[in-house]
Amino acid sequence: MLDFRLDEEQKMLTDAIARYANERVRKVFRDAEEDGVVPAEVVQAGWEIGVLPTGIPEAYGGFGEYSAVTGVLAAEEFAWGDLAITLNLMIPNLVAIPLMLAGTDAQKETYLPQFCDERLPKMTAALTEPFIQYSPYRLKTTASLAGEHYVLNGKKTAVPLANSAEMILVYANEDGQTQGFLVPTDAVGLEIGERNKLMGINALPTFAITLTDCQIPAENKLGGADGADFGLILAHSRVALGALAVGVARAGYEYALDYAKQRVQFDEPIAHRQSIAFMLAEMATDVDEARLLVWEAAWKLDKGEDAVRETAVMKRYIDEMVVRTADRAVQILGGYGYIREYPVELWLRNARGFATFDGMAIV
Repeated sequence: MLDFRLDEEQKMLTDAIARYANERVRKVFRDAEEDGVVPAEVVQAGWEIGVLPTGIPEAYGGFGEYSAVTGVLAAEEFAWGDLAITLNLMIPNLVAIPLMLAGTDAQKETYLPQFCDERLPKMTAALTEPFIQYSPYRLKTTASLAGEHYVLNGKKTAVPLANSAEMILVYANEDGQTQGFLVPTDAVGLEIGERNKLMGINALPTFAITLTDCQIPAENKLGGADGADFGLILAHSRVALGALAVGVARAGYEYALDYAKQRVQFDEPIAHRQSIAFMLAEMATDVDEARLLVWEAAWKLDKGEDAVRETAVMKRYIDEMVVRTADRAVQILGGYGYIREYPVELWLRNARGFATFDGMAIV
């Protein structure tokens, strides 16, 4: 049976993240969006909370056991502060979580200790491709085994922090199956292109990359010769995106609610007007419903159960919910909602991207 009570460690973790989001992130997120970069000390402070190392087993230098439920709780609180800054913090997860889920013993021993250092490891992942009919299950990037090496060819886009990464987990099509390959950024045939110009999350630099006959050792295939269960990895990614969307939607709802209580027209707060009150009630309902869908999917993943249906339903609902909630926040603010001095227009732009964010977060 689902238990909606946070245990003591989860409560301490979410309280710490909430303080960080309110005291550090909310003070810099608008400037970070405009400047296109997050202050290094803010990212470092978020990393020092230790969410990822807490989920890495002690045998690899971590502090505990992995839990998708704890991961989504943390992701929502971080995203309430700002989505782009949260994604900066979660980029190491893109490699660490797949390694924990599907890596060989040798891969875990080699790489997982690097995620327990005081500084963020310079690793990222590349899934999305710049094609109209892109599907994570039918990638055009290919991987072919040639003796003791794999040869990768293809194009990727929206690869976060690729310009500073030392290793990229590249997903490619091998004989009709999506598999992951650990590719050093100094590998011959890997080219990092220009920075993407995005509608939102501008504080998270993302880049295009091209692979041209890029050779890597066969042992760099995630999961070794047997490969990895990509469906499981994608489910964990979509649960993470769901939690982030809940955080963004919650931020928009709470801001609009406070504004509606304080904004007085015709001698009364606009929150007293039925049209505004109903809109706020629907926003609150949407956020709570979405959170429950995320928690259920994460809970099933932690139980080792098949969560394909739950993640698919959750993803479809949340992609629409976060846009709808952010748009209503803009409406409630009226003309102010369209002004960049207010955060709701940024939340709407960020919300619009969730339908395309596959592979940019994982818990």
